[in-house]
This record gives sequence, C-alpha cells and structure tokens, in this order.
Amino acid sequence: MGTPLPTREKQVEEVLERLYEEYPDSTISLDFTNRLELLVAVVLSAQCTDERVNQVTADLFEKYRTPEDYANADVDELDEDISSITYHYNKATWLKSAANTIVEEHGGEIPDTMEELTDLMGVGRKTANVVLQHGHDTVEGIVVDTHVRRLSRRLAITEEETPERIERDLMPIVPETDWQQYTHLMISHGRATCTARNPDCADCVLETICPSSKLDHEIDLASGEPWS
Repeated sequence: MGTPLPTREKQVEEVLERLYEEYPDSTISLDFTNRLELLVAVVLSAQCTDERVNQVTADLFEKYRTPEDYANADVDELDEDISSITYHYNKATWLKSAANTIVEEHGGEIPDTMEELTDLMGVGRKTANVVLQHGHDTVEGIVVDTHVRRLSRRLAITEEETPERIERDLMPIVPETDWQQYTHLMISHGRATCTARNPDCADCVLETICPSSKLDHEIDLASGEPWS
C-alpha cells in the first residue's frame, strides 16, 4: 500500500518547484504597451486565443489610442475591426461602454481597484486580476482561466469547479508571492503538455505526482516515485 496522499500545500509546493524549472521565463503572452491596451486585450481574450488577440490588436491599437477613441467609436465599426475575435459584437459593445465609464467616472484613467474595474462592462474578476497584476503591479488574487482550472483539478489541488470558487480555494494554499506566477506556469504547461484533449503524460514533468496521469502504474504522490 502506498504512502498517503500529500497535503494540498505540499502538492502545490512540488508542482511550483517543477514548473518553475520547466518554464523559467513564463509570463503573460498578450501584447500591450499601456494599461488601456492591456484592458482591451484581456477583454478580447475571453474564450479566444492570445495569438488571435495579438494579431487583431496589432492594428486595433494603432486606430484606437485613448479611452475617448473607444467611447466615441461607432459600435458597428469597432465590431468590424475585431470581427475575427470570438463574440466580437458583444466585446465591441463592452469596450465602448467600459471606455465611456473610464472617461466619465475616472478621468480617462484605467481604474486601479478590483471594485472599480469589475464595475466596467465586460470586466469580471479574472480580467480585473490581470489588469491589476500587469498594469498596476497589484496582486489581489489568482487569475483562474481554463488552463488553471483544468490543471489545478487534474493535480488534485482543488475539487472546486467555478473560477470564483477555485480562486478562493487556491489563495490559502498557494504562497501569495506565487499567485501571479502560478497562473503563468499553469498556462504554459497547459499549452505545452497538459492539453485539454490529449495530455502528454509520458513527457510531463508532473507525471509522477499527478493523480490524473494516464500512465499505467501507481504513483506515490508524497515521494514522487512509483510505488513498488
């Protein structure tokens, strides 16, 4: 019989150690040069690949440079400008509305609090966390996207299902100094190895501590070694 499963804190510690070594340069993959561009890019990235968003924003950011530009834009024209993005009309509407709020209530400056950001149309907690972390150097929580949700559950770090509940569950067990990088590491690993449909368990640095491994042997999660 194998050693009992480790605590979630120990599992997080081991996962972070291995992923830091595997992805030493892991960081946000959206292109932006200021807080407005960051906010727009993150709104556009919902259920859309960062690669596609970067392709679209290369021209978008040349055309729309200020919150006033988005606020004064014709929504149909803005929709056309982002037409290759998923849910483009909704996102065009959100961007125009958010820009109006930024101009009218925040003097054209991107808000720097969770409450003010999530008051903007189209901005939920995940988007606000990204803007705070990378636009204001403020870390208030953990960004939970599809990769973070999938890997955290596969690795038995959480059993929660919704992003909000997952974030609340992770914050006490992931060291606060790692909150930002936890997301980047999970995204990097989710894209490279632990994909949604065909995870490459045989080439995974976490395979020996992953209870969801598809390899046909038992794993001692505490030691990281196969049970004999």
